[in-house]
Amino acid sequence: MQTELTWRMNRIRRAMADEEIEGLICYGTGWRKENVRYLTGSALRGSFPIAYIPTIGETTAFAGNGQDLQAIIDYGWIEDVRTLTLPSCRELIIRLGEGGRLGKLGIAHLELMPKLFLDTIRKSLPNTEVVSATGLMNKVRLVKSEWELEQIKRAGIICSAGWEAFVGALKPGVMEYEIVAKVEAELKRLGAEDNFMLIASGGTEVMGMTPPGNRRLQLGDMVRTELTPQLNGYWAQICRSAVLGEPSEGQKKSFALFKEATEAGLAVVKAGVTAHEIACAENDVFRKYGYGEYCTSQYTRVRGHGHGLHADEVPAIVEGNHTVLEENAVIIVHPNTFTPLAGYHVLGDPVVVKKEGYESLLTTERVLFTASV
Repeated sequence: MQTELTWRMNRIRRAMADEEIEGLICYGTGWRKENVRYLTGSALRGSFPIAYIPTIGETTAFAGNGQDLQAIIDYGWIEDVRTLTLPSCRELIIRLGEGGRLGKLGIAHLELMPKLFLDTIRKSLPNTEVVSATGLMNKVRLVKSEWELEQIKRAGIICSAGWEAFVGALKPGVMEYEIVAKVEAELKRLGAEDNFMLIASGGTEVMGMTPPGNRRLQLGDMVRTELTPQLNGYWAQICRSAVLGEPSEGQKKSFALFKEATEAGLAVVKAGVTAHEIACAENDVFRKYGYGEYCTSQYTRVRGHGHGLHADEVPAIVEGNHTVLEENAVIIVHPNTFTPLAGYHVLGDPVVVKKEGYESLLTTERVLFTASV
């Protein structure tokens, strides 16, 4: 695993050199710790963990939570582990001064850092330019190592098993939260650390997906889900829909539309293409059949997104996003949106970007599943 850490540090330091950053702080909030985990390797539970990378010298990790401090020490990637005292951040300030004057300091997730923290850093370094390094770390993490790909592939296997549990739980009269409970139990049995999951059930009136409620399934319902298990820190997502009983003509037409759009997007995927090109390929299918308005922000957010240590990473697969996909980036292509054919519909697969094409991470077929009743 030291080889893995070296690979990551080399990517970070090359990016720092490109942007002439002499020191880099990776800041973690209560819910966005992916950059700190990227450097420490350890799962973190508390708020405000920090990792500091100088241009030359060893990385230092900080945490105010004793459990997090021990987790970082136990993982063994970082030897210099220090307690962080809040709100003074005195230990961080001392560390920033140990290497001499910093001309330019980058902070990943600066946008989420409390003003008190940021003001303290700026006051202690009056001659240092403090800039956002959020984009820098997003770009660094976009390309996955072989070890990272192995974790995401294993999460993809769990996705497929979770979908089987989902379909198996669909019965008339079952409440949405009961379905999710059965899926969660199966995912945890298979080793998932966490799961981000949305669900929706009903007919053409369904406009989107939400956390599970107490609605009871009815014959003829289409039940949709984004199911996203996490394994060793890494997420993978499956988007599928199933019908209780025989699908209606509208449901069949909707599935055919979404399948064509998904496969059009996937057909574009390869190293060197942009998120914009993939989104256009998906949206062009909707436009071809007269459903172009449902590709707009009024009805949908994205046509896919990145995967990694965060469930919904860059790049957002949307028209206008010209982020270039490099080999071994991981994305999910999903043209999820509402149409009047069958309401909100979801279909999507996570893939690894390759030089010529992609590697699928799912074994689940792209079909409109029918649940037995």
